[in-house]
Amino acid sequence: MLKIYNTLTGKKDAFEPLVPGTVRMYVCGVTVYDYCHIGHARSALVFDVVRRYLEYSGFRVEFAKNFTDVDDKIIKRANEQGVGCDTITEKYIQAYHDDMRRLGVRPASIEPKATEHMADIVRLTETLIAKGLAYQVDGDVYFEVAKYGDYGRLSKRKLDDLQAGARVGVDERKRHPMDFALWKSAKPGEPAWPSRWGQGRPGWHIECSAMSIRHLGETFDIHGGGMDLIFPHHENEIAQSCGATGKEFARYWMHNGFVQINQEKMSKSLGNFFTIREIFEKSEWPEAETGEMLRYFLLATQYRGPLDFSDQALKEAKNAVNGFYDLFARLAETGGNASGDAGLNAAIERCTAVFRSAMDDDINTPVAIAALQGLRSDLNKLLAEGLSTDARRTAREAFRSLGLVLALFQLDHWVFNVEAGGHLSLASEVEIERQIAERTEAKKQKDFKRADAIRAELAAQGIIIEDKPDGTSRWKR
Repeated sequence: MLKIYNTLTGKKDAFEPLVPGTVRMYVCGVTVYDYCHIGHARSALVFDVVRRYLEYSGFRVEFAKNFTDVDDKIIKRANEQGVGCDTITEKYIQAYHDDMRRLGVRPASIEPKATEHMADIVRLTETLIAKGLAYQVDGDVYFEVAKYGDYGRLSKRKLDDLQAGARVGVDERKRHPMDFALWKSAKPGEPAWPSRWGQGRPGWHIECSAMSIRHLGETFDIHGGGMDLIFPHHENEIAQSCGATGKEFARYWMHNGFVQINQEKMSKSLGNFFTIREIFEKSEWPEAETGEMLRYFLLATQYRGPLDFSDQALKEAKNAVNGFYDLFARLAETGGNASGDAGLNAAIERCTAVFRSAMDDDINTPVAIAALQGLRSDLNKLLAEGLSTDARRTAREAFRSLGLVLALFQLDHWVFNVEAGGHLSLASEVEIERQIAERTEAKKQKDFKRADAIRAELAAQGIIIEDKPDGTSRWKR
């Protein structure tokens, strides 16, 4: 049975969805004012894998991940560039989708935008006022934390301690320093929407409550995000959502750890971050190969722990991935002697059992990857004994099936052919040999420009050419 570490309870809880056979999951998405960094990539990939494993386990998953498309940072960026907020948000939503495609992260079932849910946000705020949990001051509306008795239960913080540690200069209009904005009155030049309190825009926290309730219901199964969202964002979501509905909000809370540079959290405010697109642009490898390498790197550490980012770590991930694809290339060859066939099913069953046990234990991807490494080792031994063509195909499909849960090992080679509608385009051995023969002939004719062009074409397909002293060439994927 799947167990998930639930931040709300502080322990691993057996997972049982509210509706048998269906899982409803909400994950806080990005604020679209800039390009995503590798920390965003980790969160996106973690919950993509959670979704994939739930589907692998037979569940139907309703997965919502939002875009925060109205925010102080967006307004500031739009003013700096002299454009409308829509121009900024559309640009970075498209950039986000491009980054996720490169990483192999599937789009969520539902990708709501805050600006498309103003009626839901206003209605939820009105409910909180009617229940005496919120109050209006000069066109602003605040949630009164002292009126919600369970405030702090997610982050394990006490309201008295929070008040004692509140920053100097807190808005004196608030009844408590920790009261937070549900609705902000309009300022000149800012985007605004109508409400009974006047023109304005929502606070950050109320957006996610309104969108998740609208699409997944007042109570749903899993709420996810980075650890930096536990307080105040998720704490405030719980207070306003439970306060409005009188029901539990999310039943399981999952939070991924930070990506660090030199043991320091990666963040835009600290300036020590790498955007996803920078990593792809600077990579010496083709796009599909880089995406595979990044996924492997991000999943090689359990999702709740910190992850140290470095060029060396990426190279180690690349070498590990290459080890798998070298095996896949051997499995693609025609088989002969079938002496090893008898041990294949046992090896696959052993790997599958360890893989599933690891994923059932709070999505422990490093142990799941270790199971696949164990199968790779077994396959190398069985290949030495001899495997038939059918057995080789069965072995490759085992990696493809389990790897699909991790968004790994789906490529037959490194090129992702976007023009073909997102399908993989496999360069056949016959075609590779033809290109190498053409290159050899070009070198004989001293047409080195053409020879170099062919090498580059093959490199773009993930094919490495090694020239031998006798003038012949050999290749590998």
